[in-house]
Amino acid sequence: MKLLNVIFPFFFLMLTCINGYSQNIPVTNTLIPFATGFKSPLGIANAGDSRLFITEQAGYIRILNSKGILNANPFLDIRESIDANGGEKGLLGLAFHPQYKANGYFYVNYIGKGDSSHISRFSVNPANPDQADPQSELKLLAFRQPYSNHNGGDLHFGPDGFLYIGFGDGGSGGDPQNLAQNRGVYFGKMLRIDVDHGNPYAIPATNPFIDSTNYLMEIWALGLRNPWRFSFDRLTGDLWIADVGQNIVEEINFQPATSKGGENYGWRCYEGNLPYNTDGCALGTKFTSPVFSYDHSTGCSVTGGYVYRGDVSSPYYGYYFFTDYCSDKIWTLHKEGENWIMGEFGQFQGNNFSTFGEDSKGQLYIAGITSGTIFRLFEENTTGTTKDDKLAGLLIIQIPASHKIQVENKRNSHSTMNISLFDTKGVLHFSNSTSNNNYEFDPGYLTSGIYLLKISIEGKNLVRKLIIAN
Repeated sequence: MKLLNVIFPFFFLMLTCINGYSQNIPVTNTLIPFATGFKSPLGIANAGDSRLFITEQAGYIRILNSKGILNANPFLDIRESIDANGGEKGLLGLAFHPQYKANGYFYVNYIGKGDSSHISRFSVNPANPDQADPQSELKLLAFRQPYSNHNGGDLHFGPDGFLYIGFGDGGSGGDPQNLAQNRGVYFGKMLRIDVDHGNPYAIPATNPFIDSTNYLMEIWALGLRNPWRFSFDRLTGDLWIADVGQNIVEEINFQPATSKGGENYGWRCYEGNLPYNTDGCALGTKFTSPVFSYDHSTGCSVTGGYVYRGDVSSPYYGYYFFTDYCSDKIWTLHKEGENWIMGEFGQFQGNNFSTFGEDSKGQLYIAGITSGTIFRLFEENTTGTTKDDKLAGLLIIQIPASHKIQVENKRNSHSTMNISLFDTKGVLHFSNSTSNNNYEFDPGYLTSGIYLLKISIEGKNLVRKLIIAN
């Protein structure tokens, strides 16, 4: 296929072609082993540089360099403070302060003695960037768990600079005390706190219940059973929460960056979209439904991931990745119009995937708690392009002396072409379908920036990067 290599006054099309598939087309993806030899890895984080920090359940934080080589000495060893006797205990979460390079602060979520949850701040050794000071612990929160499971454990800084913390419903089964709907406890909640002010923290003035006498002021959202991994889209600021179900449904919750907080995700009144136990559910309560759920014929325990923002040319750019601990299947989720579309990335048995992570460049990693292996989802610097042109005979041409784009289908096929134009935030700006072999449209109304032109025919995709410069 002959491709244009001309820069026009208004825009130019990058010459990279990307081959993807719809969710109904079988695909073959592989995971790339990055490092192995870990014992029950539960977290992958970065500090804004080339290193990855791996948390192990027993109480270690270890450092991997950009080549996947493990430092001989751990970054932090707090085993003496950790209760790791139980499948859902241990060192559960790690987050680096947005100004880590300046202040050296990082935050952990762990289960301590007596089934107690702890949110603590530690500091790096100023003389050694690969060594934290285990004596620098400052405790922000500590409280006893009523049962040994459903501890949640994840924590992340949001784009607003506040620290978000996810806690489970306190454990047992079926939330017997209805703690997730209890406004006066941390269980089953997402919290948001300001670690840069107060002693040991302050409540952000924009928290949804700051003026309420019925809610703890730290609460950002409620109605969660066991949020096992949440993340922020590093481009849009949207919040994704994977919530482990009871006996039937696993769910993915989505909170747009424009949210003011206060969402109630329904547990224990609902498991996914199904009524579970409505006893004690306040009349008139507005619940926020998951954007995606699956039943236990597919898996048994969801593990949330990230929206991929590594390479803008990748067919997976803007797709949310998640997995299931039991089935070892990895899926993607993205929105087209008003519909959420699920795609299968692959199944990789023998791992029991416990967590995803991203490096400072947005590349994605996943950890197997059983295999002790950290995998990359994509080859380094891979764009998703293959040498085989899955849509040979498709031409994209800029019409001279105009802003118009012409798409020519020379595949001797009258199959429907679906043509879409997205910005890098995943917002759809143009969409149309045609059974004609030639189609023109004019993107001249768009503002300057990078866009993705996607053409789908018979379940196969071609994506071209479009740079508009007014």
